[in-house]
Order: sequence, then C-alpha cells, then structure tokens
Amino acid sequence: MPKNSKAVKRELDDDVRESVKDLLSNEDTCDDSFKKSSLIVGSGRGDGEGKELNLNGDMDVEDEGSDAEDEAARPAWNSKLQYILAQVGFSVGLGNVWRFPYLCQKNGGGAYLVPYLILLIVIGIPLFFLELSVGQRIRRGSIGVWNYISPRLGGIGFASCVVCFFVALYYNVIIGWSLFYFSQSFQQPLPWHECPLVKNKTTMFVVPECEKSSATTYYWYREALNISDSISESGGLNWRMTICLLAAWSIVCLAMIKGIQSSGKVMYFSSLFPYVVLICFLVRALLLKGSVDGIRHMFTPKLEIMLEAKVWREAATQVFFALGLGFGGVIAFSSYNKRDNNCHFDAVLVSFINFFTSVLATLVVFAVLGFKANIMNAKCVALNTKKIVALLGNEVSNDLIPHHINFSATVSAEDYQQMTEILRGVTEKDYPRLGLDSCSIEEELNKAVQGTGLAFIAFTEAMTHFPASPFWSVMFFLMLVNLGLGSMFGTIEGIITPLVDTFKVRKEFLTVGVCLLAFFIGLLFVQRSGNYWVAMFDDYSATLPLLIVVILENVAVAWVYGTDKFFEDLKDMLGFTPFRFYYYMWKYVTPLLLILLLGSSVIQLGMTPPSYSAWLEDMASEKSLKYPPWGLAVCISLVVMAIMPVPVVFFLRYFNIIDENAGVVSTISYKKGCIIKESVRPEEDDDASLIHAKSPGSEAPSPMPGNSIYRKQSGGVPDAAPNGRYGIGYLMADMPDMPESDL
Repeated sequence: MPKNSKAVKRELDDDVRESVKDLLSNEDTCDDSFKKSSLIVGSGRGDGEGKELNLNGDMDVEDEGSDAEDEAARPAWNSKLQYILAQVGFSVGLGNVWRFPYLCQKNGGGAYLVPYLILLIVIGIPLFFLELSVGQRIRRGSIGVWNYISPRLGGIGFASCVVCFFVALYYNVIIGWSLFYFSQSFQQPLPWHECPLVKNKTTMFVVPECEKSSATTYYWYREALNISDSISESGGLNWRMTICLLAAWSIVCLAMIKGIQSSGKVMYFSSLFPYVVLICFLVRALLLKGSVDGIRHMFTPKLEIMLEAKVWREAATQVFFALGLGFGGVIAFSSYNKRDNNCHFDAVLVSFINFFTSVLATLVVFAVLGFKANIMNAKCVALNTKKIVALLGNEVSNDLIPHHINFSATVSAEDYQQMTEILRGVTEKDYPRLGLDSCSIEEELNKAVQGTGLAFIAFTEAMTHFPASPFWSVMFFLMLVNLGLGSMFGTIEGIITPLVDTFKVRKEFLTVGVCLLAFFIGLLFVQRSGNYWVAMFDDYSATLPLLIVVILENVAVAWVYGTDKFFEDLKDMLGFTPFRFYYYMWKYVTPLLLILLLGSSVIQLGMTPPSYSAWLEDMASEKSLKYPPWGLAVCISLVVMAIMPVPVVFFLRYFNIIDENAGVVSTISYKKGCIIKESVRPEEDDDASLIHAKSPGSEAPSPMPGNSIYRKQSGGVPDAAPNGRYGIGYLMADMPDMPESDL
C-alpha cells in the first residue's frame, strides 16, 4: 500500500474468508471507502509475488504496518539470541557427550576429527544453510516446505516427521536414565562407589557379577537397567525407569505445550548451563592423574583408519545427528524467523559452536578415560607383580629382575614393562605359559565403554574419585538432562509444527496427544531388555532414513527447483549473494557424496548381519549377539516405515490419485481488516521464484493462481456468497476445500 494512503479497516471479531469473486461482487465504485481500498494482485503460483494497487492508479508494495500485522499471524522468536540458543540447544545434545566421544574412541581418536570436520564443511554447513533458508522463507514446517517446492516430493516432510518420532521415542528414554542417576546422586557415598556385599549364614562376600566387572558397570547394568541376557527376554517393566520416563515426557509436554512461547524461555537455561558444567569438569579432570594420557590418545590420529569407508559413513551420520539435518526441527525453528534474517551467518555460527562443543565434551571424556585407564593399569600391575613374585625361584630366575625394583614397595608401570620385556626375551616360547598381562595404558584406553554406557560408566567412575562427589554427580546429570531436553524440544517441534501447519489442529491438544502416544510406545524401552531396543532404534530407525531424506532435500532444491533460481531467491532474501561454494556443493558435490555414503551404508549392512551387544550376567561381560528373525523384521520395518511416505506421496500424485492441482484455492482471511492467512496449492511446473515477494507479510509465501486479485475491504459487511458459507469461509466454486497436504 502506498504510504500516503490509508485503508479503512473493517472492525469484525469473526474471521471472514472471501474468494476473489465474492470480493469483487461487493464492489461499489461510488463508495469513497472503496476508492481508498487496496488490491493485492498476484500472478502465477508459488512465488507469493504480489503488489497492492490503490484504485487511484498507484501501485506499490505493501506498507510496513501491514507487514507487521501479517507477521503477527505466526509466532516469532522474542530475540535473535533466543533463536540461536534454540538452534544450539537442538544441535548440541546428548550425542555430544554420548555419541561423539564414543565414535572418536571407536574410530581412532584424533583420526575421526579429520573426516568429521571435512564432512561438516562439505556436507553439514551447506545442507544446514539450505534447511534454514527454505524454512525461513516459506515459513512452514517440513511438510509444507517440501509440498511447496515440489508436490510430488511432499513425502519428504512426512518422512522427517516419522524419523523425528522414532528418535524421540528412544531419546527421551536416555533423558529418563539421566533423571534416575540425578535422583540417586543426593547421597554420600554415591551408590555406585563400591560393589555391594551379600551376607550368607557365615560370611559376607562381594556380589560375583560386580567383582568380575566393576562397581559402576554393575550399577549401570544391574541396579539401573536390571538388564536381561538378550532382547528375546523382555523381563517385564523396570518400574523405576518407567517413572523416570513418565517424568521426562511430562517435562517435554509442559515445555512444548505453548510452542516456542514456552520452550523459548527454557532455552536460556537449558542451552547455557551445560557449558558451565563442561568447563568445570574439564578443569577438574585435567588435575587428575593420567588425564593427559587420555587427551594424547584422542589427538593421536591413526591415519590408516581414515581410509575405511565405515569411518566416513559414521562421521557423516554424526554430522546429520549433530546438526539435526533431515529431522525437520531446523526448518521448524527457522520458520518463526523474520524473512530478512541472515540465516547464512546462523548456519556457520551454529555449526562451529556445535563442533567445538563436541571437541570440548570429548576432551572431558578422554581426560576421564585417561584417569580411569591409569587406575585400571595400576591394578593390573599390582596383580601381575604378585604373579611374578610367586614365580621367582621356580620358573623365573631372580637374576632376571632389575636390581632397582623393590617388590616390597609399589611397582610402577614403567618397571613392570621393563620386567615383562626381559622375561619375554629370555623365556620366548615359555612366556605365554607364565600368564602375565601386558598392562598397557593404550590397551585400557582402547577398551573404553561403548554406546550409551560411556557417559553412565566412565563419568560415574570418575566422580567417585572427586572431592564432594555428590555435588559433581548432581551437576553432571543435570547437565545431561538439559542437553537432552534442548534436543527433544527441536525434535518435537519437527513433529508438531508441520502437522499444525498442515492439518490446522490446536497445538496444545496435538502436543499432549503426541507425548501420551510416545510414552505408551516408549514402555518398550523400559523393559529389562529396553537397552537393546534403544540400540536397535538408534542403529536402524534414523541412520539410513536420514541419509535418504537429506539426499531428497538436496535434489528437490538443487535440481527440481533449480540452484540458479534458489540463488536468486537467497540474494533477494538476504540482500547479498552467497558464496559460489554453495552453488557447486548443492548441485554436484553434496548429492554425489551423499549417494556414495548411502551406497556404502547399504553394502555395509548387507555384509554385516545386524547384531547387538548383550550383557551376560554369569560372565559379567558384553557379548555380541545376532538379532532373532523377528528382530531382523523389526529392523527392516523401521527403515521401511520411515521412508515409505516418500514413494507413497510420489505415486499418489504421479498417477493423479491425488490431483497435484487439487486444493488450489485463491482465498484470503480477514481479521479486523488484517490479512492473516493465504492458502493455495502450488503447481509443479511454475517458473516463478520462491522469494520474489517484497513483503514478508503472510504466514507462508502462499502462491496465488494467475490473475487473482484480493482486496482489503474498507467498510460494510459483505452479503452471503453463493456457496452459503458466510462467516466460515468462501472458496472458489470450482476448487475443492482440502488441507494443505492434500492427504
């Protein structure tokens, strides 16, 4: 609207939706108020391009006041800081403490950082920037965004929702575990400080399972999880973990029930508190004996491991998990931004904050692992020194022992290594018969706890040796809860926002319904065999589906919509042209690398039968077991269910079972004279650009059919339209009333 003209706004409490035909039918050329009205003229679909035409003949873009009113139709972040903290909270989660250090340990320490950083720059940042851009401009959740870009690829959004739901199911279980340990930390000494004693009629003895393993390992598997010997033995519900899971879902539900208005305020604490705790833990860990050994192990790259495809595949998967690519949470959060926000800066900033947070957490973990390795190595040296003393004079000559070694005092690791080297050189073939262990710190570091137990065993072991250990335990597990909640907020937002945008349901009801459904399905994970189900979902529900979803997202923007056109849109939205680096990444490099990673992942799965690590009570150790036939069926079903929406939507639209042009409506909603919503169905063959609209005024860049005209009526209540739906909404007579997704 020209800034020198004013429209008289209709004062109505009810929303009135009118079609172009209905608006024009109310035209009265003799009405002065009508002459002061403005028309929004839209051509084409999908570009959201429109200008206001005042009836005196002037044409201009909408004024800022109208923009502000339209922006108010969709919730927005209170500040840029709140948005950045939300994205950081979503990306920096339990995986930074649980998954990233584990993958570092598993894939050669520092060698893993090299492929991770390369893939972060080549794949992570470009795709993160892509998701931020489309979410910010189209201002819808993942379903609406990909329906808008290409209706035939609309299943990408539904696939993202399914993956989000699968991940939320087991991710909140880990938060429940953290809540359990948090509740048990308010006691001195900590309950995992030492092995429990069992008393029979005559004597007291240590529980055999604990004696064969360690106090923290025993507490994790037996006291906390009360784990069964295999996934086939459900063992019934673990009632303590069931309560913790209920508490975790209750917290998530209460924080998310009002959307970003409620969760955004929680972000200030949940996103910043973990950094305070991590820094405190790093300082304390560096003061522990042996911590430098662990850090040295981390930064010593094993270059031969970098040549393995598995390392690159797991690094790429972690990039997706770390940045939340493919989940839809990034798109959902960015959809509440202003359209002129510099999302390129956000993408680079959040990506590197995430990377350095992962490195910080890994430093803490490896410092603790180094400390623990020294303790275990000292025990090994003491035990094997006793063996050597027993062999002296029989199988081992006293002359072979260096004179400076005093068996009456504590033998150092260096002295023990010297003795074993001498004995190995003299006895040669008879050395294995002596039964002496090597007692190497490097071997201890390579035996670090795998999977979810890394945080719950390595850190709990360390905290038993800290002064004021209950304080450190409370801080650590409170940090884990906050890290988990930050990621859960983004994951749930990736489910709720697309469904609310698409099916127009009340966010409060949908949030409660999703959380209740997830809790009842989540009871599967709080059985005694629940840890095995967590491992199954972690391995199969997200890894392959995420790769496929991200490939399709890349192809949809770079090849279906067009990279050149997308670059023009970005220039129009950001005010500058992004680096040409992104052009080549989006169009050639990134999709090619993603397809290669997908192929290697499929080959790896085909060559390696699916298996899981089971805890055997009698042996007090882990053992790799193959999934039973029904377990294999579940693994395959998880992948198929996550990807199924993509081909289903494609074929429904391709064979016109759901018409691609169905639901193309030209409607506008009024509330007290303010446009609050436009809703239409984009056509697939449109050449118009996503971001040509000069006004960020609507909830989404709602496309408009050719020659459609909308008028801001300036007075009078319209008569009932021919379709007899006055007061509810009017649609063009030849257009069916359908939800945004047409599903």
